[in-house]
Amino acid sequence: MMRAPHSYAVAVRHPDGQIVSKSERLPALSEQYPILKLPVIRGSAVLIQSMVLGIKALNFSANVVFHQDETRTETEAQEVAGAGRPAIAGSSAVGVVTKPKPVADVKTKAAAGAIGSIVFALFFNVLLFIVLPLLLTNILFVYLGGGTIDAHSASGTWYANAWTWIRAGLHPIRPSIAFNLVDGLIRMSFFLIMITSFSLLRDIRRVFEYHGAEHKVVYTWEADEELTVANARVKQRQHPRCGTSFLMVVMLVSIVAFSVVKFDSLFLNFLVRVILIPVVAGISYEIIRASAKSSAQWFFSIITRPGLWLQNITTKEPDDSQLEVAIYALKESLKLEPQGSAEC
Repeated sequence: MMRAPHSYAVAVRHPDGQIVSKSERLPALSEQYPILKLPVIRGSAVLIQSMVLGIKALNFSANVVFHQDETRTETEAQEVAGAGRPAIAGSSAVGVVTKPKPVADVKTKAAAGAIGSIVFALFFNVLLFIVLPLLLTNILFVYLGGGTIDAHSASGTWYANAWTWIRAGLHPIRPSIAFNLVDGLIRMSFFLIMITSFSLLRDIRRVFEYHGAEHKVVYTWEADEELTVANARVKQRQHPRCGTSFLMVVMLVSIVAFSVVKFDSLFLNFLVRVILIPVVAGISYEIIRASAKSSAQWFFSIITRPGLWLQNITTKEPDDSQLEVAIYALKESLKLEPQGSAEC
């Protein structure tokens, strides 16, 4: 998927080698709602819009593959039905013919599946990257900070002792900079473990190869070079304005933000982490945006560097066929906005 300021395009390659695409103009939300032009707020809006476009891209690619499978199934069924014995007088030939599912049913199931995936992903991410790091950090600071357990309350069965230890570990600690630093390090560790584990899967590795192809093609466009495989092949695959860099900046900004707004309650600290997600995302967007300015590159390059390191995992070296798909998507998006700059 390639995105320009006012358009985007998705390109998918069929197993037969053909490339199909979908491109659309993006609504000018900032013109309809001037408040979305304000710093920080515009970053939250871009994040939500990017999530919607990502879902559309996934649905389009899934529908392309699904339609091809349905077509192949129908053709094979018709061939089987037509290859039966000649009809005998007084009898009827019975053939199995599958009917293609209505387009409306396919879209409804795809939309329901997408909504279900989003809900599950949000729940999983909140649990893994907010709740669990907060609880683990609180437990560490309770015991490393001199927390003790009443010997009388700890005596009894093993499960009673375990509950006593857990309850003592969940005694709320008011977050400090050190607290949030440890919380952030645990969160980053979980993220790195998850990304590294996913990169070992063959299908995910192929996704990361397409990710690298997107970056190489964007670099080619930004260099005002002709969009060819030969020009894109020599470009680097790490880009400072990638979504991976954005995620790393989000984690760094959250350490500072959660150190400013804090309470003596685990529930309130958890609630603050959820409520401040749009604010943290908006500030992170402004940092990524500022990193593109030459006058600020020396400073912001330091902040975005961890994201570039992480892209050694989230991007892999693409082959020429993948570069062709990325070039196709970029050209389709630029047809709707010739003067636009592209993003992946």
